Amino acid sequence: MTPPRLAPLLEQFSFACERLSGRLAGPVMDSGDGAETRTGPLTDEEYLWEPVPDCWSVRRRSEGPGPRAASLAGAGDWGRDAAPYPHPWPPPFTTVAWRLSHISELLFVAADHTIGTRTLTRDDYAISGNAAEALAAFDTAAAAWRAALEAADEAALDTKGHCAYPHGSYDEEPFIEVVWWVNQEVLHHGAEIALLRDLYRARRG
Repeated sequence: MTPPRLAPLLEQFSFACERLSGRLAGPVMDSGDGAETRTGPLTDEEYLWEPVPDCWSVRRRSEGPGPRAASLAGAGDWGRDAAPYPHPWPPPFTTVAWRLSHISELLFVAADHTIGTRTLTRDDYAISGNAAEALAAFDTAAAAWRAALEAADEAALDTKGHCAYPHGSYDEEPFIEVVWWVNQEVLHHGAEIALLRDLYRARRG
């Protein structure tokens, strides 16, 4: 049984992921008021679109990191532009590919550090080089994190270190606060991705 304190956060997470998946994959998305809005599937061109100079994105390892990036995070033939702290200032503008892979990596690795092996890092996470693979990876990562939430009981919600995600202070926070923060990551990056889709559609007037 889902703890009462967790239930609204789990519902919010599920709805946010459903809306983002619909916004990216189509053919329709939930507009928020129950009405269906038509939307086309994310294309590879749009996935990698750099609307301004010097964007951070995902890139083939053979091409090396992009402007102001020091490395390519992740596993596989593709990586996500990254740099050690302190990050470059002003922050680089990031593409749909960068933002979507960031959310997916967070969800997948955080799930592993909650109910999995507790060994994965962002450098173990395979970065997708095309839109279709990225959408599937997001759905897989969201399902993994949802399973971690559904496994939590009341005691877990107040336990520091119940999620030991290694990139940040998650292991220092009660799990209920980690859940709240992960929701915010999905919500705000999801909104950014939706806006980038709008800008891409309107780029030629």
